[in-house]
Amino acid sequence: MKKTHISALLLSLSLFTATASADIELKAKEEIQGTWKLQHTTNSLTDKQTVTREDTWVFKDGKVTILHIPREGKYYDQPPVNYEIEDGKLKIALVGNSRFDVFSLVEKNDQTMTLKGKFGGYYYFNKK
Repeated sequence: MKKTHISALLLSLSLFTATASADIELKAKEEIQGTWKLQHTTNSLTDKQTVTREDTWVFKDGKVTILHIPREGKYYDQPPVNYEIEDGKLKIALVGNSRFDVFSLVEKNDQTMTLKGKFGGYYYFNKK
């Protein structure tokens, strides 16, 4: 009897954990349109080590431009690239390439947005 209760408890905990970290399905480009300041990134949702970021992502007219990217003590802006919503995920074209970076929307409100990269990194934005 105890094994049944423990198994049921573990199953319900695993279901709760899976739904708590479920991605939000994007339906249209307009959902993320605007200017977003990337505050920091982490390797996982529970990671306490953050990497401070300085870049700004501008989503406008089906293109995203990443501005103010630090490199070797200077800053540069990435040229605009296409982005699209496919299967509920954000696909951003890579500069000079036919491949895409793919992001899932984890959380979003009027002032903040969290994206998860295809390799598990998390990107924390504030609306500018």
